[in-house]
Amino acid sequence: QVQLVESGGGLVQAGGSLRLSCAASGRTFLTNAMGWFRQAPGKEREFVARISNGGSTFYADSVKGRFAISSDNAKNTVYLQMNSLKPEDTAVYYCAARVVGSVDYWGYWGQGTQVTVSS
Repeated sequence: QVQLVESGGGLVQAGGSLRLSCAASGRTFLTNAMGWFRQAPGKEREFVARISNGGSTFYADSVKGRFAISSDNAKNTVYLQMNSLKPEDTAVYYCAARVVGSVDYWGYWGQGTQVTVSS
């Protein structure tokens, strides 16, 4: 299967920046895209950004222009650069991998990393 390990979360003041990393290992050929999702306390998990194996990206409207997703295929690592952070960005951020051959099934997940933005 595929294993995903996130890192880079932490506490930052509003307006600051953080970069999350997600290292993938295992049978990564089973996936065709990597993405970031987040879940704030008391809220449902929501999509943040994704990047396909071909490099195309897509963002949620709430982070467009502030966050940037990128990948280093040689390292099997995906990054999420988060700038101009707001308190409402506070959440547990999860890395996920989309299963190849599916329409939009994110079948592999990391353990999550906490991001806290103070006002």
